[in-house]
Amino acid sequence: MPFLELTVHCTQTTQPRYENALDDVGALAVTLLDADADTSNEHAILEPGVGETPLWKELVLTALFPAETNALALLAALEAFDPELDWADASFRAVADEDWERAWLDQFQPMQFGLRTWIVPWNHELPEAAQRADAAIVRLDPGLAFGSGTHPTTALCLRWLDELAARGELAGRPVLDFGCGSGILALAALKLGAGRATGVDNDPQALLATADNAQRNGLGNELAVYLPQDEPVATYPVVVANILASALDALAELLAARVAPGGRIALSGILHGQEAELLQRYAPWFEQLSAVQDGDWMRIDGIRRA
Repeated sequence: MPFLELTVHCTQTTQPRYENALDDVGALAVTLLDADADTSNEHAILEPGVGETPLWKELVLTALFPAETNALALLAALEAFDPELDWADASFRAVADEDWERAWLDQFQPMQFGLRTWIVPWNHELPEAAQRADAAIVRLDPGLAFGSGTHPTTALCLRWLDELAARGELAGRPVLDFGCGSGILALAALKLGAGRATGVDNDPQALLATADNAQRNGLGNELAVYLPQDEPVATYPVVVANILASALDALAELLAARVAPGGRIALSGILHGQEAELLQRYAPWFEQLSAVQDGDWMRIDGIRRA
């Protein structure tokens, strides 16, 4: 069905009030966009750090309503809900229905990482190269959360896991995926031979997406998911954290404590230029630290000191 779309500008400070008003009058969906996205001042926010909800200073809110909604009556209801908000620049347009997620998945093609790892859309046929007996195939429907393998931060971690498996360092071992998103890294580790996996994320929808993808891959019993405050304290021989540099800095002690002596860690979500500070930050706990680059992004990996 078609929709009525409302667009309004706001600030980081007023965003919660605008969104509350839109929810109160029956918005079917609310989307946040960077108001400076077409200027040189754009700041990318690819994935929040654990416990964070970062936003741009100036935002554009778009909300969808049923097509038959009366725009003038809607504005009156919004102004009545919170009279202090300014709806003077609100604009409306009719938009056609489209299955946005399916359209995105139509463009999402099978991808190979390293020697054995393949990420394949759940409804896509396996390419011939992925039909080898030892291929580690993750069927993925990213759905609710970040993490399809297309971003360099994820690709760096997938290649690292593939390398560990090639050296026999994953076989039967537990893995922690901290900031699991769609669960892609935990699932790849399991497909590559890990014994079990734990996924941790501060976004409940990410946990839902991870659990759904685990079931889709027949790994529901091997992957447990937790919010950070509910995560059982444990150590792991393999830990991967694909979040952001600021979160990696803040969580250094916690992540170091999760890695068993002699265990391996991979840190990603790091922009080129941020790696030196993080290498120094993790040096007290890890040796053989190295940084690998993919475009503008970096991965740091190392071995926990005994």
